[in-house]
Amino acid sequence: MSPEDQLQYQNQKMVKPRHVAIIMDGNGRWATKQGKLRMSGHQAGAESVRRAISFAVSYQLDALTLYAFSSDNWSRPNQEVIALLELFVLVLDAEVKNLNKHDIRLNIIGDTTRFSHRLQDCIRCAEEKTQNNQGLILNIAVNYGGRWDIIHGVRALAEQVRDGSLLPEEIEEKTLSAHLCLSAIVPVDLVIRTGGEYRISNFLLWQAAYAEFWFTDILWPDFDENVFQGALHAFAKRERRFGGIAL
Repeated sequence: MSPEDQLQYQNQKMVKPRHVAIIMDGNGRWATKQGKLRMSGHQAGAESVRRAISFAVSYQLDALTLYAFSSDNWSRPNQEVIALLELFVLVLDAEVKNLNKHDIRLNIIGDTTRFSHRLQDCIRCAEEKTQNNQGLILNIAVNYGGRWDIIHGVRALAEQVRDGSLLPEEIEEKTLSAHLCLSAIVPVDLVIRTGGEYRISNFLLWQAAYAEFWFTDILWPDFDENVFQGALHAFAKRERRFGGIAL
């Protein structure tokens, strides 16, 4: 049995998540351990992104969300931030053809207004070129923060209350959810964090309310198909009760 056939067989036997989100941590520490500049770690991390996307397609996930650049990352050295954003532009330009080849739809979430016009145009162009694809939905979170997401949604509701199109008592969970990122996508089932930290770092605070979490000490550039598979096997063993009790 070929590796592809084995993966397909395993997919049929396992309880599968539909939407996986990943906090990609450890690029800088990986580079330090290698005696290289931090930017080398981010470049190696880009290769891990490609591997993760390829695996998600093979595993037939509905959605994959990657935390690429937090709204808190602006506090990093300016040279590193500029290099990170430039790398993002290069990867977007290079990968659109491959995304179309594999029927992947790109969706960028976060406050992109702080980016240069060049990067904003690059994001818009990449999304438009993949908008009709019907396979994996690939969400890339850039300048994203869970608190920003919730505040952005609350402001949208406040505008509706102010103009009279919404009454305060009509605001429910689903009302706010509709104004948050990823509202039109299946809920997050599994959040993976690499790099050995045990926190969610302001990532999908609302959307991950009932997600399972899986943490690993493996640094992001070393994250490969075997590690991804291990996370999914762990997920398959979880009992998801969504606030209820086991039957």
